[in-house]
Amino acid sequence: MNRINKLFKDKGKDILSVYFTAGFPKLEDTIPIAEELQEVGADMLEIGIPFSDPIADGPTIQASNNQALKNGMTLTKLFEQLQVLRTTVNIPVILMGYINPILQYGIEDFCKACDQAGVDGLILPDLPMIEYQTKYKALFEQHGLRNVFLISPQTSENRIREIDQQSDAFIYMVSTAGTTGAKDKFSDEAVAYFARINSLKLKNPRLIGFGISNNITFEQACKSASGAIIGSAFIKAVSDSIDLKTDINDFVKSIKNNVQLTVNR
Repeated sequence: MNRINKLFKDKGKDILSVYFTAGFPKLEDTIPIAEELQEVGADMLEIGIPFSDPIADGPTIQASNNQALKNGMTLTKLFEQLQVLRTTVNIPVILMGYINPILQYGIEDFCKACDQAGVDGLILPDLPMIEYQTKYKALFEQHGLRNVFLISPQTSENRIREIDQQSDAFIYMVSTAGTTGAKDKFSDEAVAYFARINSLKLKNPRLIGFGISNNITFEQACKSASGAIIGSAFIKAVSDSIDLKTDINDFVKSIKNNVQLTVNR
């Protein structure tokens, strides 16, 4: 069973998925961050592939992408790092990125490299569904990769049901219109959107992302879905860190256990 499917089958709720950018803050931090996140209780990892124009991401993640590229991160370098991933990391791992650098790398080579590294799924926000269905679905499935689609408050019910039909992992619920970024709490409109999606009785579980930054928003997301994806708030927590291990531990505790966050800088 794919690790993502197994996570939702075995745990099913209060799932914490953490996004971080490969090669950030420093080029060789990718695996140490993954190991530490697993150690302190993250349930799933979303590793961002740095790109010069990450259109779905807000300023915090954009800045981390730019720094990672300056550090020398490339897809080739990332797959070199991921060769040792499964010697220490057992939780599900998803790569998040944009289709352009993947096409430049070569889609078949990319899928093979993901398979060899033990990657479980992909989030490609700018990959059209029709392209996925007609060109890539069989290839992804051949290499055990679950493709994760995003929905937003503006997504029509017909589109949501089509995504639900084409999905075999979970659906990424974007909490609000716009780009990624931390928020202190969800608006009434967002809460109503969560309730509307729950009423559709979809077959796939959902994780809520965009705006998860603290214990309050994490718990709100867990009440309305199977859990949450945190990105910008985590990137901020490690961006100037001088002690990654301690800062990652403090951050995850602040999210899951409602303790005050102290960052070592």
